[in-house]
Amino acid sequence: MSIDTDHIIPFPILIGDIGGTNARFAILLDANAEPKEFPIIHTADFATIDEAIQAGVLDKTSLQPRSAILAVAGPVKGDEIDLTNCDWVIRPREMIRDLGFEDIVVINDFEAQALAAASLGPEYLEKIGGGEIRESSSRVVVGPGTGLGVSGLVHARHTWFPVPGEGGHVDIGPRTARDFELFPHYETIEGRVSAEQLLCGRGMMNIYRAVCQTSGVTPAASNPSEVTAAWAEASDPAAVETIELFVTYLGRVAGDLALIFMARGGVFLAGGIVQKIIPALQEPRFRQAFEDKAPHSAILANIPTFVITHPLAALSGLAAYARTPVRFGVSTQGRRWKA
Repeated sequence: MSIDTDHIIPFPILIGDIGGTNARFAILLDANAEPKEFPIIHTADFATIDEAIQAGVLDKTSLQPRSAILAVAGPVKGDEIDLTNCDWVIRPREMIRDLGFEDIVVINDFEAQALAAASLGPEYLEKIGGGEIRESSSRVVVGPGTGLGVSGLVHARHTWFPVPGEGGHVDIGPRTARDFELFPHYETIEGRVSAEQLLCGRGMMNIYRAVCQTSGVTPAASNPSEVTAAWAEASDPAAVETIELFVTYLGRVAGDLALIFMARGGVFLAGGIVQKIIPALQEPRFRQAFEDKAPHSAILANIPTFVITHPLAALSGLAAYARTPVRFGVSTQGRRWKA
């Protein structure tokens, strides 16, 4: 895929992080301005993204963005972009016609998280365990949310290149005796257990229900927030085990991805779920699972892991790209539309 050499994106720029559940928007007036943020939009409240932008952004400001850079949860291909966990379909040509944009760029949501991993300061990174960042080395972002997002970040020619993909759908299997008890009870997708089946909001509930079933107890929690609350209060042994298993599985998958990318620049955990369970991630089991990769455990021990604590990390990454597109090797071929 060739890199678009036209780096000019006209201001003001609407930046948007479109997830399966929520959409977050801000307007960047110029390269030196801080983003003007707007209230979070629940995707289920609007039939289309066009209606959401009109009601949630354009009707609330006198600024008329000339451009839009949107990060979406799903692969970007063609003039109609389906979101993986949301009913919205993004049609950039119609947005240009109906909402007055001159220029629209659409990238994968975890490319935006990767851009954040390249641009956030240490004040927004909570380190988990040992290892040190090796400058200009590859990085990986892993984010359990509505689904499991994964993106790589490769440095070459003084430029950060985000590498989008669907790494959340890799296989994950049992290793311990407890795993072998639980895995037959996990809900599968077409007969297999993918990482996303365990490492996202519904994945957490998948683990919780299996723990309750194999332990012979009635589930007390009905959603991920209740599980994490019960874990934090230590009021439900099934919730406590669920979070322990969640961080263990996350460590295994993060370690696999670190090996795939040889991510000596670090592995960055993104999203609201990991921010809520930082104390569990700080316990030894996450790093033990991350480093348990014989014959390469020594390599993993030297790769640092972080939780991204910025509340709007994807928007921060998009803002960094909007200010200086030339700094990032974001391919816009087939992903940019102009009036």
